[in-house]
Amino acid sequence: METVEGAGAGAHEHHHGYIHRKDEYLKRLRRIEGQARGLQRMVEDEKYCIDILTQVSAMTKALQAVSLGLLEEHLSHCVVAAARAGGRESDEKVREAAAAIARLVRS
Repeated sequence: METVEGAGAGAHEHHHGYIHRKDEYLKRLRRIEGQARGLQRMVEDEKYCIDILTQVSAMTKALQAVSLGLLEEHLSHCVVAAARAGGRESDEKVREAAAAIARLVRS
């Protein structure tokens, strides 16, 4: 849970935008964790390169799906709320979102 920036103890608190889908994200991340363990076993067992690369691709797509979901949640909740409030926080949330998008595009 995140507290309102600059607020002291007992201040109004708000949830991150993804909180209503937290269980779904955790399920996806646990599945990805299992995929990573599977990849380790494949390398340990000296499986065929192309088979390993196929699994890496599947894991990458799964991570991208989580990333895009979180980004959508951030834009629709955190950025929209900051835009409604206006001011410096609004500008900062837009900069954060743009930087996150740039990182995703580069990955």
